Amino acid sequence: MTYTVIYEKGPTSWGAYVPDLPGVITIGDSREEVECLIQEAIQFHLEGMRDEGLDIPPPASFADSVEIRGPA
Repeated sequence: MTYTVIYEKGPTSWGAYVPDLPGVITIGDSREEVECLIQEAIQFHLEGMRDEGLDIPPPASFADSVEIRGPA
């Protein structure tokens, strides 16, 4: 499965969250660190759901970009 991850750069750190898995969030000092941490967080969350016999939600979100042009 492939889940969408949203990465956000703050003034002093990076954050990431997974729209299809509420509560799966992480922060770190760099994007590379956050990428590693969010992978671990997703795996840990899904393992916990499986252990509790819960249904794993299928990926449903996606991200895209929209370019906004300034005045001509």
